[in-house]
Amino acid sequence: MRASQFFITTLKEAPSDAEIVSHQLMLRAGLIRRLAAGIYTWMPLGLRVVRKVEAIVREEMNRAGAIELFMPAVQPAELWQESGRWEKYGPELLRFKDRHQREFVVGPTHEEVITDIVRRDIKSARQLPRHFYQIQTKFRDEIRPRFGVMRGREFLMKDGYSFHVNFEDLQREYQNMYATYTRIFTRLGLKFRAVAADTGSIGGTGSHEFHVLADSGEDAIAFCPDSDYAANVELAEALAPATTRGTATQAMQKVATPGRTKCADVAAFLGIDVRKMVKAVAVIRKEAGFTLLLLRGDHDLNEIKTEKVIGEFRFARDEEIVATLQCKPGYIGPVGRSGFAVFADRTVAAMSDFVCGANDAGYHLTGANFGRDLADVTAGNIADIRNVVSGDPSPDGKGKLELCRGIEVGHIFQLRNKYAEALKCSFIDEAGKSQIMEMGCYGIGITRIVGAAIEQCHDARGIIFPATIAPFTAVIVPMGYAKSEAVRNAADSLYAKLAAAGVDVILDDRDERPGVMFADWELVGIPHRFVVGERGLKEDKIEYKGRSDTEASMLPADQLDNFIRERLCS
Repeated sequence: MRASQFFITTLKEAPSDAEIVSHQLMLRAGLIRRLAAGIYTWMPLGLRVVRKVEAIVREEMNRAGAIELFMPAVQPAELWQESGRWEKYGPELLRFKDRHQREFVVGPTHEEVITDIVRRDIKSARQLPRHFYQIQTKFRDEIRPRFGVMRGREFLMKDGYSFHVNFEDLQREYQNMYATYTRIFTRLGLKFRAVAADTGSIGGTGSHEFHVLADSGEDAIAFCPDSDYAANVELAEALAPATTRGTATQAMQKVATPGRTKCADVAAFLGIDVRKMVKAVAVIRKEAGFTLLLLRGDHDLNEIKTEKVIGEFRFARDEEIVATLQCKPGYIGPVGRSGFAVFADRTVAAMSDFVCGANDAGYHLTGANFGRDLADVTAGNIADIRNVVSGDPSPDGKGKLELCRGIEVGHIFQLRNKYAEALKCSFIDEAGKSQIMEMGCYGIGITRIVGAAIEQCHDARGIIFPATIAPFTAVIVPMGYAKSEAVRNAADSLYAKLAAAGVDVILDDRDERPGVMFADWELVGIPHRFVVGERGLKEDKIEYKGRSDTEASMLPADQLDNFIRERLCS
């Protein structure tokens, strides 16, 4: 490929609405162009990256025994109504009517469609297991699309679905996909972690997320550096303290804390460690009404864990708190209150001589103790309802947890029979009885991977693509291609040599200043750069610089073949 025949549209500055590094660099490098909120055109350079990601995913999925198909983006409403997701999915589901007033959706996912295919065409246990996948455009009508392709409305996804005669076989395929995804992200050249995750709205009994590690990641990951344990913070278990509750050593006192409503401010005012404080979070449970949740002052509520313990809930409004506790938020606490349920995090249940709200504006209680000053929380109301923090013991007992940030780019689920049962997807077993199929679901965000790779791999000059997914593996930058016959001949010869070796190379034959060419290719993130100039040719040398190298080096012509073979083709 020659640059003069390609389409390169780099920008010196990113548009002002580009919020994160990947969005800024993708726009500046000419990988994407915005069409509407959350909807982007993939330009030629960007599309080359997408196609390389696709190729790796497709090769590994085929290797794993999955069968590719291609399902319609437009799906009839009847399938979603039959599965029960027509109402549950919410406004992210883009719905429309055709000219005959029949309702359709633009598919955000394809569980319903694939299950309909399988229930029509697979009838016998002898036809199972089956694993089908596709790489196709999805649409989710995000309320606030942002971060470029990281949180867009239209995106390219690999979604796969497996069908089985029993749970044991589903577990086998689940492990097969875990290994397959591990190979995929390893081949993509990305630093990643697989973490245990909540199944969320998809449902099922088990799932793992695959995260590209990046400081800008939306998700917090808890992991143990001394073991293989890793989990999304939403799921990571906070173990109960190893020590039992101490005996009371202080008398409870009501102290003035004017204007201090946050735990950190109260602790600083009283000169105590914030870990000696207990904060009360007021919620309204769908089935049981007003409830207090007790957390240590430095801990945060984990809403997903909490919902599993107390059922569906929402946070209480200020007026509801005042009506129930006769105190404004910021000073509420569990002492002297009855008539509603109280749940305590495991850490709180082991605390003594703690500080909490006095249920009187401008006051807190010091030296409070369970059993003496307030009713002890029953065993059934003590649970893990907080986020883990760095230094917590690892749930596998093999060390302490650390936290990092990640960008979710893949997710695998054991769906079990949630969709198969709703859509009556069954098979006839060996005894002649009808049985509901077990089902797995496996997704990878193809276009999201591109953004995540850039979030992980960039510097002040631009993108640093892993060689496996860079739009071109190498670029040749001639100094005066149109003016010097020697430079032109040497550049053309090097281009032919690289192409013959199977290197995906582009020759920059544009009539541009060297600085412009260097800046463009560093911005785009090409892994290998060769510079051909008259000065080097006089010494029979060509300049080489890797994208992450701090300095360029001069390669003797007689070493070029070995260098290409060992550095670019290994």
